[in-house]
Amino acid sequence: MRSESELDGVTLLGNTNTKYVTTYSPEILEKFPNKHPENDYMVTLNCPEFTSLCPKTGQPDFAEIKINYIPDGFLVESKSLKLYLFSFRNHGDFHEDCMNIIMKDLVKLLSPKYLEVRGIFTPRGGISIYPFANYAKEGSGYEDYKKSRMFEILK
Repeated sequence: MRSESELDGVTLLGNTNTKYVTTYSPEILEKFPNKHPENDYMVTLNCPEFTSLCPKTGQPDFAEIKINYIPDGFLVESKSLKLYLFSFRNHGDFHEDCMNIIMKDLVKLLSPKYLEVRGIFTPRGGISIYPFANYAKEGSGYEDYKKSRMFEILK
């Protein structure tokens, strides 16, 4: 069981007055301590209903977002992640930008050993776009994996 002090930064979980912010809001993200930092393990998060806006036309873009990470000291609290991803609803940016923004915000929050973000966007104009961004902490041992993973994802 987690102690109260371990949950100090978790304010959204269990909150019945949830506010759904529709403009990009990285400050929504919350974290909690990893009780097993000595273990390398993968956490997979899937958001099948991501939406953002085209920065030129304002038309909606729809995607499934897959996030995989190997935590170090912290894990992302899933309700805060849900609200954060929802905050892209009225955010106008290209698909590639959104994936890099999400990756950078999660790296800043968690400082994980490894993290990757993949967007599987539905076709618009007959073309699907699948941007992929990843990160490996220096000295984590995952630097080579980061490079290889960028090309594995194409298979």
